[in-house]
Amino acid sequence: MVERPLSVQQIVEEAQNFDYNPLVPLKYWLRTANTLLQEAGIYEREGKIQQTYLLLFRHAQLVLGSLRAHPDARQIQHRSNLQQAERAVQKSLAKLEVLKPRINARYQRYEQLRQDREAQNAPRNAPVNLNQSTTKSSSKPKSLSFEPATANHTEPLAAADHRDLAVQLAHTEIRRRATAKTASRHAGEQGMRTARPPINQNHTVDDDTLTQQMQKLGSQLKGKASGQTQDGNSRSQFENHRLIYRYPTVPENRSSKSDFSTICAPKDALVNGLMEDTPAPGLPPKEKLLGNEPPISRTNQENSLKFDGSARLPSPPPKPDLKPSTFTFKPSAYLENGSPLRTIFLPPNLRHQFLKIALSNTQANLETCGVLCGTLISNALFISKLVIPDQESTSDTCETINEDKLFEYVDGEDLMVLGWIHTHPTQTCFMSSRDLHTHAGYQAMMPESIAIVCAPSKGDWGVFRLTDPPGMKSVLGCTKTGLFHPHDETNIYTDALRPGHVYEAEGLHFDIVDLRQIQ
Repeated sequence: MVERPLSVQQIVEEAQNFDYNPLVPLKYWLRTANTLLQEAGIYEREGKIQQTYLLLFRHAQLVLGSLRAHPDARQIQHRSNLQQAERAVQKSLAKLEVLKPRINARYQRYEQLRQDREAQNAPRNAPVNLNQSTTKSSSKPKSLSFEPATANHTEPLAAADHRDLAVQLAHTEIRRRATAKTASRHAGEQGMRTARPPINQNHTVDDDTLTQQMQKLGSQLKGKASGQTQDGNSRSQFENHRLIYRYPTVPENRSSKSDFSTICAPKDALVNGLMEDTPAPGLPPKEKLLGNEPPISRTNQENSLKFDGSARLPSPPPKPDLKPSTFTFKPSAYLENGSPLRTIFLPPNLRHQFLKIALSNTQANLETCGVLCGTLISNALFISKLVIPDQESTSDTCETINEDKLFEYVDGEDLMVLGWIHTHPTQTCFMSSRDLHTHAGYQAMMPESIAIVCAPSKGDWGVFRLTDPPGMKSVLGCTKTGLFHPHDETNIYTDALRPGHVYEAEGLHFDIVDLRQIQ
């Protein structure tokens, strides 16, 4: 059953519902703020305006209500990025004002239809108290069922039952985005060689209107003096923070992308493949093709892998009408505190290719790490790139260096950081105390973030996340010294794959980018 529409007041209450931890470095919170905007843009293009409103409002509250007072806010190296985040808020405020009447209008239509239906179904001799019914229905939904991303006109899909659809949807949408990005880049280059057209006077009028909207909503967001919310409630909109979504982001460093435009391993991997049209199906009908596909043995599959992860039997070509706006994947799991976790679709071949890249280090008893990147489509997260950053390794540790280089690439490719992968060359598959502290940084920014551990000498691997609670609180609050140390809690991390919110999706393409080869 599709969830009912939500009012602006209900969405705002949920947007305010997040934990803010000032002990997490400001640079990570700024990445979180940027990714909130990135995800809001994707949800908006898919027509999911309720989730768009939630993310934009949460971004405004995070930046204006929390980051200004962060202990690192006065440091010179953070001033520029913090100012950029505040300017982005001003743009978001105007969009919030545009979305607000649309959300309320849909909610009011739903309420009116519901009341009419209740009146028709009520016994003729029994009076219908519409005021009481309205009051009851406008109360905040329970936390487990409150999911603005699925509260629309599309039926939420279960990831476990629609993996093939997810793969087709991802390939279609990633190809479309790549084409649009190329066209936009060419248009920008062409625009630089032509004179700018005269400014439309109507645009000036719109800007004036948006400025007034920004000032109005900005005063409401900051309005501690008046204590009034948009809906007339006498309380501050920056109270009682408790995090539902905390997303990883990249710094606002929009430098030239040409250095990374041809990075692929190998150069004929996924990027070129995505730009090509899918070949037309053969003469046998689609049903016959699907029904006669032979099983794929793991041994033969691994022997025929390519770096782009596409070593598989041909799947049916994507449907021409596959659009993210017509599908919504519902959460696949929940944190221990009841917060929903969106599905992460993982290419099954990714770890095998990563182990090939790590082989020389593994033979030298050195760890290797990589960053799992991807994108958001139809309320699900798809890992589409494995990025190998510059790093320093020992037999027990692996540290990323030159982070600016990493995030410059991630930002330039419009990617999201969804987790990380690393090896234990000689040890078993588990999360060491060092691994726990590393992953806490990922998961503090995005609760869906995962850690993949590969133990090649044992032939084992796993996908993990911290429990929340108690794992996240325990690790973030840990003050113990030493490279490796025990933690008091025993249930500090858990499997994210069996069961969990991570699903392997056979045939999901991915690209490998090794930044160590780029100066």
